[in-house]
Amino acid sequence: MFRTLSVSRRTRRTSLNVLAAFGLALLGAACSDASTGNATNGKITVLLTDAPGDVKTAVVTISQIYLQGSSEGDDAGSRVILRDTPVTTDLLTLANSTAELVKDKTVPAGTYGQLRFVITGGYIEVENSDATTSIYASSPDYAGLPAGATVAGSLQMPSYASSGLKVKVPDGGVTLDAEATVMLVDFDVKQSFGKEAGGSSKWVMTPVVTATELGFSGALKVTLVKDAALTLPAGITLDQFKAKITKTGGSPQEAALTDANLDGIFEATFPYAAAGDYTVDFTPPAGITQFTTNPASPAPVTVTSGGSATHAATLLTAAP
Repeated sequence: MFRTLSVSRRTRRTSLNVLAAFGLALLGAACSDASTGNATNGKITVLLTDAPGDVKTAVVTISQIYLQGSSEGDDAGSRVILRDTPVTTDLLTLANSTAELVKDKTVPAGTYGQLRFVITGGYIEVENSDATTSIYASSPDYAGLPAGATVAGSLQMPSYASSGLKVKVPDGGVTLDAEATVMLVDFDVKQSFGKEAGGSSKWVMTPVVTATELGFSGALKVTLVKDAALTLPAGITLDQFKAKITKTGGSPQEAALTDANLDGIFEATFPYAAAGDYTVDFTPPAGITQFTTNPASPAPVTVTSGGSATHAATLLTAAP
């Protein structure tokens, strides 16, 4: 995933965790037989997300994503291209959500030692000591800059537009076979950007990136219905509530509740929840200061590897 930025006095104390959740959803029908040498294919889905932080803006253009063979000496022929359509994203807007970069890409089964992002441009907006902000960009005419932006200096991004930003996976390689896997990649924003020594108008991107987790993903569905005896305050509807999940040791994620089937059951789905223990709660709309549910919120829920979990709640009271 993406992180880092050592900027203003406040930002120096903040670490922006941007996680790339790489869902490696592989074909279960095609099995590998090592004794015969038969190869098999898999499918890979790449998601990008982050956690909240104090950085003002951190925009990058990812022009290509590819897997590299496990050997450091492998040449371009061993690359498996996952995406070659450029996408420009502000990493901070991904807090508590995910961006789907690759979906169900079929790849040859095997062991891969690296995942690489080819980053062809970007800019950062940092706070100054007087509370103003300054923009540093990979080029003055970088297409991802906001209209009318004034560029104060350059953002150096050495080699990331050619060989790509290298992400080494845990244990030296990940083997894609018939299992469904999620890889969480941590891009440390606090450490990955810094001012060039002796050059006050230049910043340098030197990413600190590590694969922090390799495990199975799951899914978590949260539903909310209104108790038959409850009358909501005027102007308040159930779809104004949001479902909120928090993984133990992680940051909260929110999702809107919708009644897709028009049956009075409002639901929110978190399709790429990493396996582990969560608490499920609800965020009320403006105008509601107190509410109760059955079971009481927040409630514990466990997501298993490759499995799915459901938390069903009934809104009992809601008061201004």
